[in-house]
Amino acid sequence: MKPAFAAVAFLAALQTSVLAQDEPYLDDRSTPQTLLKSLYNAVNRKEYARAYDYFATPPADTLEAYQQGYADTEHVELATGTATSEGAAGSIVYSLPVAIRARASGGDERVFAGCYTLRLSNPLIQGTPYNPLHIEKAEMKPATGELASVLPPSCGDGAPDETDAMLASATALFKSVYGASCPQAFEQKRDDQVESYTIAFNYSHESLDTPKHEAKLFRFYCGSGAYNEIHAYILADEAGALTPLQFATPETSVQYQDDDPEGKVEDIRTIGYTADNTLVNSSYDADTLTLTSYNKWRGVGDAFSSGTWIFREGTFTLVRYDVDASYDGEQDPITILDYHTGP
Repeated sequence: MKPAFAAVAFLAALQTSVLAQDEPYLDDRSTPQTLLKSLYNAVNRKEYARAYDYFATPPADTLEAYQQGYADTEHVELATGTATSEGAAGSIVYSLPVAIRARASGGDERVFAGCYTLRLSNPLIQGTPYNPLHIEKAEMKPATGELASVLPPSCGDGAPDETDAMLASATALFKSVYGASCPQAFEQKRDDQVESYTIAFNYSHESLDTPKHEAKLFRFYCGSGAYNEIHAYILADEAGALTPLQFATPETSVQYQDDDPEGKVEDIRTIGYTADNTLVNSSYDADTLTLTSYNKWRGVGDAFSSGTWIFREGTFTLVRYDVDASYDGEQDPITILDYHTGP
């Protein structure tokens, strides 16, 4: 019986390890927010040595004692606010509002809220071994409610730290990928040069009580003409990996009466699909998780193409596409693809 019991125990431990690894690895000390995400990423992946090492003064006497404190924890959900920062003797000290929801293996949940204090010694004057941004201390208390409602509005007396490392990385990627194709974006300074949206979602294979994943969508102004404005999009997944988005788009062939582009449309056919790296006159709807485009073929907008892409399974999928190819002063599009409208 003992060998069989040992085998079952080994398989159970192996399964727990595999499930923990499902969350993508994240180790990012560039900002207080990303360091806290990395901390709880390590906890969720059962990588307790990594989590333990994010602290300047460990929160437990030994790694074993720290790990034991999470013995019954299955998953930790994190929310962070805006950090404040102030200088102190060659260092920057950050205070970060934090709220967490810890789910036990039996399904019980506990919520905590409070402040984390972090410190970064001036990298220019450091030697080796280099000391990166680290956690100085955490002051957390039990709370009741949703994370957004219990998250402290602020921590510390310093000025708000407006550095957004992910936005900075997305902007750098935009410049690298779209520098040649979007020259107006770098010539013009606009208030809406970049807009960002947080997308909370679950995959279709997950249960309803699975903690939501979080992606971030960045819309960059690319350029504009007399009646169309062009945007490029970059998506950050929950691990912070950035991807320039491309959008499936039908390629159409339009047949006009007597081959006159100003004449009556006789037929519109889909002859293939392309992947566009920009959208025209586009917008994102956070309520429906959809991106829409409206590409005017001329200024009055009577001839146009429009598309709808919905966010699911971690990316955007084309679900509807309409074309109005007639220059007749009216808007009467033909739907050439529709996976979005109900029966």
